[in-house]
Amino acid sequence: MPLDLIILVAAIAIAWLVFTALIKVVKTTITTALTIAAIVLLLMLVFGVNPTELWEQLIALPQTIWRTVTGGN
Repeated sequence: MPLDLIILVAAIAIAWLVFTALIKVVKTTITTALTIAAIVLLLMLVFGVNPTELWEQLIALPQTIWRTVTGGN
């Protein structure tokens, strides 16, 4: 009987740790998504940049960084 109680307490502790870790991940994800949405909205309203232009620049970013680092054209 005491072994069952120990296993139950350990299972509850592990479940609680997993749950709190999941909550932290969800909070971070929501915060990041809202920050990205705010930046995109700001770019649209202030500079007139549409999301397609922004996406094209994000896709080209690794190549641009590589050219900068290697000194290529």
